[in-house]
Amino acid sequence: MPLTVYLMAAGIFSMVTSEFLVAGLMPQIGDGLDVTVSQVGYLVTAFAAAMTVGGPFLAAGVLRLRPKQALLLLFGIFLIGNVLAATASSYAVMLVARVVAGTASAAFLGTSISLSVRLVRPELAGRAVSVALNGLMLGTLLGLPLSTFIGERYGWRAAFWAVTVMTLLAAAATLVWAPNVERQGSGSGAGGGLRRELGVFRNPKLWLVLATSTLVIGATFSAFSYFNPILTEISGFSTGSVPLLLVAYGAANLIGNAIVGRLADRHTLAVLLTGLISLGIFLAAFALLAEAPVGAVVFMLAIGLVGVTMNPAMAARVQRVGNTGPLVNTVHSSFITLGIIIGSALGGLAIPHFGLVSPVWIGVGMAALGVVSLLPDLRSGRRPARQPVADRPAGSAPAAAVAEAGEGAGEETSRSAVKVG
Repeated sequence: MPLTVYLMAAGIFSMVTSEFLVAGLMPQIGDGLDVTVSQVGYLVTAFAAAMTVGGPFLAAGVLRLRPKQALLLLFGIFLIGNVLAATASSYAVMLVARVVAGTASAAFLGTSISLSVRLVRPELAGRAVSVALNGLMLGTLLGLPLSTFIGERYGWRAAFWAVTVMTLLAAAATLVWAPNVERQGSGSGAGGGLRRELGVFRNPKLWLVLATSTLVIGATFSAFSYFNPILTEISGFSTGSVPLLLVAYGAANLIGNAIVGRLADRHTLAVLLTGLISLGIFLAAFALLAEAPVGAVVFMLAIGLVGVTMNPAMAARVQRVGNTGPLVNTVHSSFITLGIIIGSALGGLAIPHFGLVSPVWIGVGMAALGVVSLLPDLRSGRRPARQPVADRPAGSAPAAAVAEAGEGAGEETSRSAVKVG
């Protein structure tokens, strides 16, 4: 795997750590800015909303740049937002800072995934996405507890400065070692590249594929967002043990992500179908056994294996129906973030009326809808067509042509094999 893919993971790690930082330090930030915890919670929402709405516009704005230049610019914008947060003297300044950082984070995610796919052979695209997204998994597993540790001991501003240092290191490494490849569609001019990227959104099937990703992540986060209160108030775990359980959940994410990354290209639809069915079953089992500590932990870890870990397969499906460009990947990340918002929000609305476990049942319903969204592909009996060879980096056309020629045979093999989600 090219070094650049690991550099993309490092950049994603620093930005995901910043994303979750506020959630881990709500009381401290509230005290520092003289606002309530509820108001601090809106900062989390603002970051997610900026990713969803602002990210695609910023990604479109950097399309005329080479990937390396775009990434360095996005690093710079993110750093501005993060430094602004570290030095914020008021809630309003912090709110602006989170919007800036969230917008840059989404555009960076899409651009980095696009570059990762371009740097490998077509049959390794899913694995490249998996490696890059290890930054997201590690951000949950290590970044959140690390930033919380720093913030609790040295102040919440120190946590933002720590993220700033990590981002600077990732940006410097990208500057030194990332290749300066041409932008995609460089022969068509900047306007032509943007028109081509926007043109794929006229395909109705792409919107259905994006909706599947929203449902997968929404189903997962309807439960994940409320693991803490469920584990402490229903399962009976102490408050101090929950962070350790969440670390174990993060480790399950890493394992599942590695497995899906190896299967995402050849068995995309099977991974998503098996994963969604498994996710629905595991969520239902977690809800039913929430009062049994052992059962709750077992199925929480099972959710970790099949939830957000479907990201590489989701990305592969989106890229086949759309293309591998930065804008498509950024819009995909926006739909993923939308899933987080919807899953968490619906769960919060349900709890006062139906209890703490009700968000998990909402997740079961979203997983079922995710299976329904796969039905058109299941009925067609074939994988979505790969993106045109022109969307691949220069020099990869022969490999792409071979992949096209072997598509049918590979799919027949995948349909007859035993698949793991």
